[in-house]
Amino acid sequence: MHDVDLKDALPEGTGQPEESAELHDLYAAFEREHIMPLWTQRDDLMPFTPQPKAVPHVWRWADILPMAERSGELVPVGRGGERRALGLANPGLGGNAYVAPTLWAAIQYLGPRETAPEHRHSQNAFRFVVEGEGVWTVVNGDPVRMSRGDLLLTPGWHFHGHHNDTDHPMAWIDGLDIPFCQQNDVGFFEFGSDRVTDYATPRFSRSERLWAHPGLRPLSGLRDTVSSPIGAYRWEHTDRALTEQLLLEEEGQPATAEPGHAAVRFVNPTTGGDVMSTIRCEFHRLREGTKTPDRQEVGSSVFQIFEGRGSVVLEGKAHRLEKGDLFVVPSWVAWSLEAESEFDLFRFSDAPIIERLDFARTFIGGREA
Repeated sequence: MHDVDLKDALPEGTGQPEESAELHDLYAAFEREHIMPLWTQRDDLMPFTPQPKAVPHVWRWADILPMAERSGELVPVGRGGERRALGLANPGLGGNAYVAPTLWAAIQYLGPRETAPEHRHSQNAFRFVVEGEGVWTVVNGDPVRMSRGDLLLTPGWHFHGHHNDTDHPMAWIDGLDIPFCQQNDVGFFEFGSDRVTDYATPRFSRSERLWAHPGLRPLSGLRDTVSSPIGAYRWEHTDRALTEQLLLEEEGQPATAEPGHAAVRFVNPTTGGDVMSTIRCEFHRLREGTKTPDRQEVGSSVFQIFEGRGSVVLEGKAHRLEKGDLFVVPSWVAWSLEAESEFDLFRFSDAPIIERLDFARTFIGGREA
């Protein structure tokens, strides 16, 4: 059998059937029976490249934080809303509080001496702290300190609440897989205690004391877990890992992802894989003056600037960035970074979903990686 060129296989013109009364009757029958023929919608269902409805967008920390503070004055924390969280709504997604089709991102704000009641849900969640301290998140009864630069995990179906033990408010970002769960009808939710189960304020949680020792795994926990058993990934370790990568590069060792670009992925110590089944978390540091190549990836990512100044180029448009700013990169949108000073960025994405379903594809500098 000889290969057939698709263009030769299609009729001349548009490739659509000629108008006729019989065709009109057929289309009317399709509509009555809720049928949609493929030939009227192929470009929507099977585009030549991803055509995301989500759009690249930047949210300014200087604009968001005052709104969170004002919400703290006007909106109580309690049953019903459960959390004082401001969801970032992608302008391309029709008014839904989705930062991307699979991801949720929000700024959560807890006032002095406030408690957010316990609940649990199917959705996986994490917290990342760009500044501040004084709040403990209690996950399945384990109080976990929240401090600047820390990544804190709340895997699906874990009871969790928050309490502020200070006279100062605190804000952080929440990341969840809410849109993915909602669109696939997998969500469950359950109220817990109106308070939290433990108001202790330990420097290190029980999960850290057991699991957060580099290269060491307790014999009491040899079974693999779907999500990481570590409650908090501390900034001191992240910072040190990035610093050492750049120092090794200075010494001529091939230790960085790209020249001047150090990066780490937070991992589940029981599997070596991602910290949660649906969300990947990373941290990136660029030397002053470093510019990354243009990159396109299947799947969506959200970044928050942790420290420094720089810019992101999204579909050819440059956006200057400062501490706390957030931006979203939808699937297959071209992006690159440039550092004005040393530039630290936290990143989370839906990469575990994309890779597990074998949809992953990446172009760097216009070529497939």
